[in-house]
Amino acid sequence: MTEDLTGQPPGPAGPGPSPAGPDPYDNRRQVLYWRLLARLFDGEEQPALESASLGVVEDIGLPSALLDPGTSLDSVVQRHPELAEEFDGLMTPDDDAAGSRDRAAEVRRAALVSKVLLNVFATGSSTVTAEQLARWQSDAGWLERALGGPPGGLRGGRASGAGLDAGGLGPELAAIEADLVGRMRLREVLADPALAARLTPSMSLIEQLLRDKGNLSGVALANAKSLIRRYVDEVAEVLRTQVEKATVGELDRSVPPKRVFRNLDLDRTIWKNLTNWSPEEERLYVDRLYYRHTVRRTTPQRLIVVVDQSGSMVDSMVNCTVLASIFAGLPKVDVHLIAYDTRSIDLTPWVHDPFDVLLRTNLGGGNDGPVAMAMARPKIAEPKNTVMVWISDFYEFDRSQPLFEGIEAVHRSGVKFIPVGSVTSSGRQEVNPWFRERFKALGTPVVSGHVNKLVHELKTFLT
Repeated sequence: MTEDLTGQPPGPAGPGPSPAGPDPYDNRRQVLYWRLLARLFDGEEQPALESASLGVVEDIGLPSALLDPGTSLDSVVQRHPELAEEFDGLMTPDDDAAGSRDRAAEVRRAALVSKVLLNVFATGSSTVTAEQLARWQSDAGWLERALGGPPGGLRGGRASGAGLDAGGLGPELAAIEADLVGRMRLREVLADPALAARLTPSMSLIEQLLRDKGNLSGVALANAKSLIRRYVDEVAEVLRTQVEKATVGELDRSVPPKRVFRNLDLDRTIWKNLTNWSPEEERLYVDRLYYRHTVRRTTPQRLIVVVDQSGSMVDSMVNCTVLASIFAGLPKVDVHLIAYDTRSIDLTPWVHDPFDVLLRTNLGGGNDGPVAMAMARPKIAEPKNTVMVWISDFYEFDRSQPLFEGIEAVHRSGVKFIPVGSVTSSGRQEVNPWFRERFKALGTPVVSGHVNKLVHELKTFLT
C-alpha cells in the first residue's frame, strides 16, 4: 500500500497506520509545517507542498482560506465564526495526560498555528499600505490571543502591563511593526483622511509620527495629532486602572477610625467579645465594637520625573508622560516632569496633558544627564517627602561619573530615588552595567522596566 503526502492511505483501509508503517497524523503535521517553513523563508509556492496541504486541510474539515496568505484572520473568523474559540490560547494547549495524545487535534492545531505564524511573520519587503498595516496589526493581535494574552499584550499600548511574556517575542513583533510603518508612505497616508482612518495607533506608529511631526502640516498634521491623542487616551485608560488597583500608602493610625457601619471590623469584634458568649441562650453579648482604620497619610508629596528622550526611549517617554499626568491628578501630589537629550526641558506646565507634552518633545540625539540633574535638583524642597524617578538606559559615557555623583547626593539627602531602565509593556530593558552595579551598591536597584512595577512603587510612596 502506498501513501500520499497528506498521510492518508488510499482505498478503504481508512486513516489508521499499519502496525509497521508511518503515522499518518505525523505525516500530515509535517506537511503543514514544511509548507509553513517554505513560505516563511522562500515566499514562493511549492506545488507539491501546497497541494498536499490543501488535501490535509480539506480532509480534516477546515476552510482552504487558512492556506491563503492574503486572507486575514479576521476574514477567516468572520466566515467561520466557530474557529474563533480555537484561536484563543491555541499555542498554549493544556498538557494531556500521559498516553492520551489526540493526534487528530494536533493536526488541526498545526493548520491553525501555521496560518497565524505565516500571516504575522511573512511580511515581504515591498511598500506597505495603510490597509496592509491595519491587517497585520489585527493578525498580530490574533497571535497574542493564541499565546494566551489580549491583543496588544506583547506590543504594548492598550494592553500594557498584561503580563504576557511568550519568551521575549514582544520586541520582535514590535520590530516587524516598525519595519512595516517604515515601509509605508506615511505622509501620503496622513494627507488622505480616508487612508488615515484605517490606521490603528501603536507604539511604532506613534514613534514615527513624533519623529516626523516637524515635516507635517495641514490635514496630515491634524490626522497625526488625532492618532497620537487616541493612543495617549488608550494608554491612559489602562494605566489609570492600574494606579487605582495598586497598593496604597500607609494607614494613619494616629487618626481614630470613623465609627460607621461600613468600617465595622466584624471578625475582630466577634473575637474580642467571645468571653461574653452565653451557651444557654446561644447568644453573643457585645460590650465593644471595633472599627477599621481607613485614613491614609496625606502629607503632600512631590514627584519629580526625569525622562531620557533619546531615540531608544520613545516607549518610556509615552508611558511616563501619561503616568505623570495620572499622578498629577491625585490630591496632594505635586508632579514635575523633565525631559532631556543633550539639553533639558521643563515640561511641568503641561504635565496634566500628556498629548501636549509629547508634541513638545524632540526624540533622538544623544543625552546629557548632568544637565537634567541641574534642572531637577532645585525642585527638591523637602527631601523626605520627595521621590525622583529617573528613566534612562544610563549610557552617559564621559558624563557617567558626574551624573552618578549627583544622583548619590540626591539619594543621601533623603529623597527616594528610583532608577528605571525603561517603562514598557514587555518589561525588556537595557541598562548600562556600570550604573546598574552602583545603583545596587547604593541601595537603589534599577526597577524592572515593566510599567506595573513603577506604578506599585509610586503608589505606595505617594498616597
